[in-house]
Amino acid sequence: MAKQDYYEVLGVKRNAKPEEIKKAYRRLARKYHPDVNPGDKASEERFKLTTEAHDVLSDPKKRSVYDRFGQYSDNLADAAARGAGPSTGRAGGPGFDFTGFDWGTSTGSGGGTSFRDIFSDLFGGGATKEHEAPRPQPTRGADIEMPLALSFEEAINGLTTNLTVNRSEQCSRCNGAGDIGGPVMICSTCKGSGQVQRAGGRLRFAQECTDCEGTGRRRPPCSLCQGKGTLPKTETVKVRIPAGVETGSRVRIPAKGEAGRLGAPAGDLHINTNVGPHKHFTRKGDNIYVTVPITVPEAALGAKIEVPTVEGKAQLRIPPGTQSGQKFRLRQRGAPSLRKPGARGDQFVEVQVTLPKVISEETKELLRQYSKMNSQNPRVEMGLE
Repeated sequence: MAKQDYYEVLGVKRNAKPEEIKKAYRRLARKYHPDVNPGDKASEERFKLTTEAHDVLSDPKKRSVYDRFGQYSDNLADAAARGAGPSTGRAGGPGFDFTGFDWGTSTGSGGGTSFRDIFSDLFGGGATKEHEAPRPQPTRGADIEMPLALSFEEAINGLTTNLTVNRSEQCSRCNGAGDIGGPVMICSTCKGSGQVQRAGGRLRFAQECTDCEGTGRRRPPCSLCQGKGTLPKTETVKVRIPAGVETGSRVRIPAKGEAGRLGAPAGDLHINTNVGPHKHFTRKGDNIYVTVPITVPEAALGAKIEVPTVEGKAQLRIPPGTQSGQKFRLRQRGAPSLRKPGARGDQFVEVQVTLPKVISEETKELLRQYSKMNSQNPRVEMGLE
C-alpha cells in the first residue's frame, strides 16, 4: 500500500498554516489516542500515523523537505541542504523519468519487494539508527494526589470549595515534545552514557537518563520548558465533595493532574479526605452512634425525649422499664451512602440512666420509701445478696 499523504492524514490543505496543522493534530490525537480507544488496533495505528504526520508538518524545515521529495528523512534533509534532489528526467538533463511508474511493490520471483522500502533504506527512512535520538511519544499526564481535611459536618453534608493546585501545562512552544527539532547532540545530563548516578544514603546506583531516554543522545532542548515538555502552573480548581465521604475517601477531578505530552490527555486530580472527630457522634460505615442520658423516672415510667441526629433534633420514645445501655434505632438517620445514591445509614441511640443528685432530706426519705416498696436485688442472678 502506498504511503498516505501527510496532508490527507491530518485533513488539511497543502498551504495550511501552522495553527491549522496544530489544531487538526490535537483534534485527531484526542479522537484516536490509545487511552480513549483501549484495545482498538486500528485507532492505535491511525494515532501513530497522525503523530508521524504532525512531527513532519509542524517543523518548517522538515515540511520543506517533505513538500520537495514527498517524504522525509535526515538524509533527504542533508541532500536538500546541499541543493541536491531527485532527477527531473527532462530533456537536456541527466536522469530518468519515472512518471506513471507504480512505486508500490514489484511482484518478481521474490514476491512483494517494495520499491518504497528500498528507497526508505537508502534515504534513512527505515529502522532507527544508533546515532539518532528517539522521538518522544504522546504520554498521558501523571495523576496528582492531594489531601483535604474536613470537619464531621462537612463530610456528612458535602461541600463545594476552591483548592490551589500546583500542576503543569503543555509547553506552547514545543507542544510537549521537549525539543523543536534540530541536529542530534550528546545529552548534557548524562554526558552521552545514557545513565545518571543517584545516591541513596551510602549507596550509589545508576538509573536511565530521563532526558534522553537512555540513548545518550538528544536534540537541543526547548528553551522555554528546558526539555521537559511541560511548564509549571498554579491553578485554582473548584472541587465538589459529595455528602457522605469519610476518612480515606477519594474524590476524582478529571483532567486536573499533570499535563500530557504531544496532545495526550492530562492526568486526574485525586482528593483524599481526612475527617475530624465529633463531640457526640461516632461513625461506623454509614451508621451513626450516639449516647444520650436519661433520668430514672424516664427509664422507669417511659417518656418521649429529644435526641440529636446529624440532620438536627428528632423525637425518641423511651418505653417503661428501659435499662441503661439499651439501644434504639432511628432508620435512615445516618450518613448518606456513597455506594447507593439517595440511601442513608441508620442512627443508633444508646441511653445511659443517670442517678439523681440527693440535695434534701425530703428526697432522701422518698428514696428510702422507694427502696422498701421495691426490694428487688439485681445481683441475685450472680449468686450475691
